[in-house]
Amino acid sequence: MTDNSHMEFIFPPTIRGMKVKDETALFPIGKIYCVGKNYAAHAKEMGSEVDKKEPFFFSKPPQALTQLKEIPYPTKTNNLHHEVELVVFLHKGGTNILQEQVKDLIFGYAVGVDLTKRDLQNEFKDAGKPWDLSKGFDYSGPISEIIRREKLLGDETITLKVNDELRQSSNISLMEWDVPSLISILSQQVTLKPGDVIFTGTPEGVGPIVKGDSIFAEISNIGSLDFIIV
Repeated sequence: MTDNSHMEFIFPPTIRGMKVKDETALFPIGKIYCVGKNYAAHAKEMGSEVDKKEPFFFSKPPQALTQLKEIPYPTKTNNLHHEVELVVFLHKGGTNILQEQVKDLIFGYAVGVDLTKRDLQNEFKDAGKPWDLSKGFDYSGPISEIIRREKLLGDETITLKVNDELRQSSNISLMEWDVPSLISILSQQVTLKPGDVIFTGTPEGVGPIVKGDSIFAEISNIGSLDFIIV
C-alpha cells in the first residue's frame, strides 16, 4: 500500500464532515450502517417482528447524512415517512470487537431521522428486491450536532413531533439489540473504521410527512434536531 502522503488522485476525493457541538473541527464521515426492526413495537406496527437471532443491517451512502434545516421532499415517492433514531459515531474501529470493548470506540452521539420512501420500500419488498433506494437517497439521514460522549447510554427517552404533534415516544432501553451488541455483531461482518456511523433503529409511531411539515426530534441527554420538509 502506498503511503497516503505520496498518493496522487485523478480528482480530489470527497470527504464529508458533520458539526460537533461546541467544536470547530468536523467529524469525518465514513460508512453509514442502519439497523432494521430493533424495537418490538415498531416491528409489530410494520406487520413483522424482531429477529432475535441476529440484527438486520442495511446502509446509507455518505450523501444521505445532513445537518441542513430545510430538507427537500425526495423524488420517486408519494409516501415519505419519519423514523427517529439514536445515532452512534465511532472514532476507533476493528473486527470481532467484544461488547466490553465497544465503549472505547465511541466518539459520541446524535439525534437522527431515517427518512424512508415507504411506498418504494414496500414495492421492492413485494418484488423480493433490495430496498436500498428507499432509504439511501440524498438528505435521507438528517442529524443533530454530534455530542462528544465517550460512554454508553442507559435509558434515555426518544421522541419525535410533527407540527408539534407527538408521533413517536419511547426509550432506548427498549432496543432489542443495544449499542454494544450491535457494534460487536456488525464488526463480525465488516471491518469498522474511524468515522463510521450507526443508526440504531426506530421505535413505534412512524408515519407520513409532507412538504411544509416541521419535524422536531429529541433524545434526553443527547440533544434535539429540527428541520422542515420543503
